[in-house]
Amino acid sequence: MTDAPLSPVTGKPMVRDTRPMELTYKGESETVQMPGWYCRDSDESIHTGEDMKVSDAAIKSLKVKAEKLLPPDEIKRIRHKLGLTQREAGEVIGGGPNAFQKYESGDVLLSKGMSNFLRVLDKHPEEVPSLKEQAAA
Repeated sequence: MTDAPLSPVTGKPMVRDTRPMELTYKGESETVQMPGWYCRDSDESIHTGEDMKVSDAAIKSLKVKAEKLLPPDEIKRIRHKLGLTQREAGEVIGGGPNAFQKYESGDVLLSKGMSNFLRVLDKHPEEVPSLKEQAAA
């Protein structure tokens, strides 16, 4: 069992808990249940790298909303509609051979430009053969 860290404020042992934390990005807000070590007698908390995955995922979600980027499920839907594998999409549309795996898993956010380009291809899939020809050249 891990020894509880001491509060930097009170010097007392902290407790492992999950507490609500409000995150805000460019006017978009979300409250997440944040795991971590919390002090009973102050507002101090300590979060491990594993704990931070909760807030990191929420911040990514807020960025997608605030910046009007395509979310991972929409990226996958568009790629499927275009009839491309993840590797083909990375080579034809851009980003490299593993880019779409990262976009669709949510590990990497799309740029605004790439989001807009995929929206255009969603409306004009007939352009994909031309892009494939250019990528092969």
